[in-house]
Amino acid sequence: MPPTAASNSTPATAFAPLDTFPRRHMGFSEADLQTMLDTVGVGSMDALIEQTVPRDIRLDGPLKLDGLDDAQPLGESAALAKLQAYADENQPMTSMIGMGYHGTITPPVILRNVLENPLWYTPYTPYQAEISQGRLEALLNFQTMVSDLVGLPLAGASLLDEGTAAAEAMAMCFNIARQKKKKFFVAEDCHPQTIAVVKTRAEGLGIEVEVGAAGDADLESKEYSGILLQYPATDGDISDYSSVAEHAHEHGALVVAATDLLACCLITPPGEWGADIAVGSAQRFGVPMGYGGPHAAFLATQEKYARKMPGRLIGVSKDVHGNLALRMAIQTREQHIKRDKATSNICTAQALLANIAGFYAVYHGPEGLKAIAERTHALAKSFASAINQGDRHGNNFLIASTSFFDTVSVTWRDPSSLGDGADLSVTAQHAVNHGYNVRLADTDTLIFSFDETHTLDDVWEAIHICYGDEKAEYDWSNLADSGGLDDFTSRKSDYLTHPVFNRYHTEHEMMRYLQRLVTRDYGLCHGMIPLGSCTMKLNAAAEMIPVTWPGFADLHPYCPTDQAQGYAKLFEDLESWLAEITGFAGVSLQPNAGSQGEYAGLMAIRSYHHANGDTQRTKCLIPTSAHGTNPASAVIAGMTVVPVACRDNGDIDMDDLAAKAEQHADELSCLMITYPSTHGVFEDTIRQACDLIHQHGGQVYMDGANMNAQVGLTSPGKIGADVCHLNLHKTFCIPHGGGGPGMGPIGVVAHLAGHLPGNPAEGNGYAISAAPYGSPMILPISWMYIAMMGPAGLKEATEQAILNANYMAARLRGHYDILYTGPSGTVAHEFIVDVRPFEKSAGITVDDFAKRLMDYGFHAPTMSWPVAGTLMIEPTESESKAELDRFCDAMISIKEEIASVEAGEWPREDNPLKGAPHTADHVTSDDWPHAYPRQTAAYPDPRQRELGAKFWPAVGRIDNPYGDRNLVCTCAPMESYGEPS
Repeated sequence: MPPTAASNSTPATAFAPLDTFPRRHMGFSEADLQTMLDTVGVGSMDALIEQTVPRDIRLDGPLKLDGLDDAQPLGESAALAKLQAYADENQPMTSMIGMGYHGTITPPVILRNVLENPLWYTPYTPYQAEISQGRLEALLNFQTMVSDLVGLPLAGASLLDEGTAAAEAMAMCFNIARQKKKKFFVAEDCHPQTIAVVKTRAEGLGIEVEVGAAGDADLESKEYSGILLQYPATDGDISDYSSVAEHAHEHGALVVAATDLLACCLITPPGEWGADIAVGSAQRFGVPMGYGGPHAAFLATQEKYARKMPGRLIGVSKDVHGNLALRMAIQTREQHIKRDKATSNICTAQALLANIAGFYAVYHGPEGLKAIAERTHALAKSFASAINQGDRHGNNFLIASTSFFDTVSVTWRDPSSLGDGADLSVTAQHAVNHGYNVRLADTDTLIFSFDETHTLDDVWEAIHICYGDEKAEYDWSNLADSGGLDDFTSRKSDYLTHPVFNRYHTEHEMMRYLQRLVTRDYGLCHGMIPLGSCTMKLNAAAEMIPVTWPGFADLHPYCPTDQAQGYAKLFEDLESWLAEITGFAGVSLQPNAGSQGEYAGLMAIRSYHHANGDTQRTKCLIPTSAHGTNPASAVIAGMTVVPVACRDNGDIDMDDLAAKAEQHADELSCLMITYPSTHGVFEDTIRQACDLIHQHGGQVYMDGANMNAQVGLTSPGKIGADVCHLNLHKTFCIPHGGGGPGMGPIGVVAHLAGHLPGNPAEGNGYAISAAPYGSPMILPISWMYIAMMGPAGLKEATEQAILNANYMAARLRGHYDILYTGPSGTVAHEFIVDVRPFEKSAGITVDDFAKRLMDYGFHAPTMSWPVAGTLMIEPTESESKAELDRFCDAMISIKEEIASVEAGEWPREDNPLKGAPHTADHVTSDDWPHAYPRQTAAYPDPRQRELGAKFWPAVGRIDNPYGDRNLVCTCAPMESYGEPS
């Protein structure tokens, strides 16, 4: 029956998608909202925002995001379909480009149980070690794997990429030399993107980088803090660097080796020929190329340099019961303590990817890794032997090196016989026509890099690429056995001897091992992680699905750009949306962490001042309340930090700011601020502060950590900032992954748009990360979030985040002091609870709160920052009212427990807070020596027993001083962990 006129007038909303996302992301009923508003004491959401966000910084109208309908955002299925179309426009060809990026096979057991498992990707950085033991063990595996393979005793828990790891190693050398040796030598056969990143970092630190042949450094001058060697080199050559290392050490320089973990299964590890530091990427251990990242980098060194290492170390300690327990070691290296004296600004790592790489080694074991390495090497040898035997075209090709692992450089045997204009670009294009990407290093050199995904058919294709479509005639027999690594190059030492690398080689056992570990970790699957400033919001499944699509996962970052047109559209969308959200003119997606975003933003400001001839502008004003990465980033960007005081209410002291701006007017580079403030308040003097800095010729850098309280309501551009970084792993839903990955794109005003980072491999501008777009493989997550929320949904999320924080503050007020509020008594999206009085009244510290919250089934809020001895709570918009209430109930119950201590009912030294966290083993043991009941220890909230939802900490409270005194950062045989003699 044809439709009637009446049916034609049916509203379009009747056919709107039903899989809309905002209601899934937030999911509050009207009744919940009204109850929360009543508790806060406001009549409506508009009234709350009116009281909280200064009117003069609010946006004039709604967000307008290109391609998104304000009234009807994309449903989950429609967003996935649109993004799938983008992925389909990418062309993942067989890559032989190399440059530190290789095809790899992610074992399905790891893909399904780790990379795609929210139990692994939703947890936070393991600062609360008692509920992070599984992740810590996985990271300890990674450290041990790196240490064994590179032949150095101490390795960290991952860095951002190979380029930044090399830059961090250079900074280490510089700091070990007490910053007195101003030169650093880089071998010219390092990866080009690594050289670019190192040069950028050196610029800010005042280090002179010299690039040349490995043996040409003028080390006799004793002005070099270190040298960087690529081993194997970017063209595949493997050299004996033992004499170079000896020569460097004779003249007081350290040796950094950028190396390949798979190659180290067969070649002499750098630690055995004299390298002091080894860096590189673990990408080829099961982590897709992803057009550049995210990938876990590594840094290993000698034990004597432990306190100079950047990033994180996982160490072995013990808990109060004497059980072995893991923790992040040497906590005093954290930036919030050292600030402008920190040796690195690294905050986010690549923990999830480090875990994957470590599990790859666990699953394959030493023999499996060796087999993969031997097979990869055999493919390269077969290709090289065939080329050397080729008789087509007068046998014009020559293999450049006789010692190589997986990468073979092909050059003309006699270029003079070819005539003018002959080069290998035609051959490179011929490869593309056959579905292969090879690297055209220069017009006379082609580079073919082999990996575990290649087969003998790929070797044949590589030969045909060189010799044309005709089949070359050569002796195919025993090609894989010809040639080989020389006596120096061949590895003699064992590796990965610990039982963990020799036990789980069947999928059944591996699956069970992964499950055992993950049950020892707390993530968003278990409950709220109310960390102030860290914004632990929902990482929706629809956002995560596209990450592993081959169209996004299998591209090399330096493949021809016409093969990545889908990524180009993704970038264009995100850059446009983020520019609109921030109120800025330009966006760079290159920074692959929040700390890198800070650094990139400051480098943009530095570049702008230098372009104007104002090279003296190096003073950076930073409020004393700032996150520790702010001053650390300023220092590595070549700036001098000038602290600015804060008032008693937490706001910037405007009088002190004015005085410092006036005092340093001629040298003023910028002001670094966080907004809303790190105290959780929308300061009403923010525009005044920005204007003041501009009047003195400076720029304003806004830390985007608190963008979750801005989107749709205000923006950095509206406030008056010139540059801002965005933590996509906070506001825009990329998971924290147990400590990373993250992304920190920057937005800038028009006059800074020409000072954004350039392509690392092309040498245009400065380079922040090793890949042009940082970690593109996780950008679909933020694309999906924005596309599914739409402009109205993004604003609603901001409003809900502010309501949630104010609701919790209202419920806790009266039980605890809320340290800072705005003029109307409201807070922003986070707030600070003052627990300091209880140390005097009951002997209870902020650490005791954190550990006791574990017994209630929660991760602790942010501890002792920005105010020592306090808790900073951020609920985010994606937690339900029931979960907010459960946390508030826990905090109120803890206050009642403290009252029992204050009343003398429980001893100050023996009460549930001092005994926390309580493990299942402890509360079920025959011995119970405590003054409080087991029931109180085990089930402080009756709902835990009723719902069967108890999360048990894996270990008791960890002895941190013991761990620092007995630093063990690799998984030596467990029986070796005895009491110190």
